Amino acid sequence: MAELYASTLLISLTEGGYEPCVFRFEAGEEHKTIATVNDLVEYMARKGLTRSDAVVALGGGVTGDIAGFAASIYMRGIRYVQVPTSLLACLDSSVGGKTGANLAAGKNFVGSFWQPCMVICDYSLLETLPHEYYLDGIAEAVKCGAIMDAELFAYLGNVSPEARRIIKKCAEIKAGIVEKDEREEGIRAILNFGHTIGHAIEKCSGYTISHGHAVAIGMVVISRAAYHKGLCRENFSIPIGNLLTRYELPVSSPFNAGDLAEAVLADKKRSGSHSKIIVLDRIGQARSEEISVTAMRDFIAAGL
Repeated sequence: MAELYASTLLISLTEGGYEPCVFRFEAGEEHKTIATVNDLVEYMARKGLTRSDAVVALGGGVTGDIAGFAASIYMRGIRYVQVPTSLLACLDSSVGGKTGANLAAGKNFVGSFWQPCMVICDYSLLETLPHEYYLDGIAEAVKCGAIMDAELFAYLGNVSPEARRIIKKCAEIKAGIVEKDEREEGIRAILNFGHTIGHAIEKCSGYTISHGHAVAIGMVVISRAAYHKGLCRENFSIPIGNLLTRYELPVSSPFNAGDLAEAVLADKKRSGSHSKIIVLDRIGQARSEEISVTAMRDFIAAGL
């Protein structure tokens, strides 16, 4: 993104009376690390940033997470602005204040809740988005519809849904949930629908499978497993899978139940002897369930 839009942003900030400086790092989950965060805060210190300054995150979800985390810990917290450049970041990761980095143990194992002071979604930035990245955003939009908005779910089945409408609706849904539960102590957990398995797939793939594609698989696997294990009266993997397939998103896991269970049980959402999963009561309504660590492999196997 830097080569496409950094100069435009720098001109805009300079014309606004600011004195911007630029820190760049390589894209991808493999660079979403403590080392990158350390490099960024050291750069901020060398440039003499103070508490009156701000960090502007221009990029996708990884950029926003790293920039937000660095802003939250630099001088015990300075302001930051999200300028998302991917559909996924526009409708999901830029909203809600979750920041962080990955460890070898798992995704987002370190981080903080640190709200941006502003989120700027410029739809023109999506015009250069590769198709696969666009699909990552569609997967998260399907998730939003599945857990909170049956009308959105149906709309995504239209021939050509508008990105602007998808972003607006999903951002409203997420912001409404976060306002009620900023630190994920209650209702915010439903935003993790498909993510428990999705994060496991990302980890097992060495992050070669993108977040949105992994979540697409995760929603199908978890819904099928929940149905076969009696947690849902309907097999919601069918309508979800049909919608995802329409966009040519993946719906089956390349990894077995044992590998996925091992990754799930290392996830940060595990609590003691149980791991939390999100299942549907109907399209547009979700709830939280707990699966014991001893039953996790068998549960996942029911969804594969």
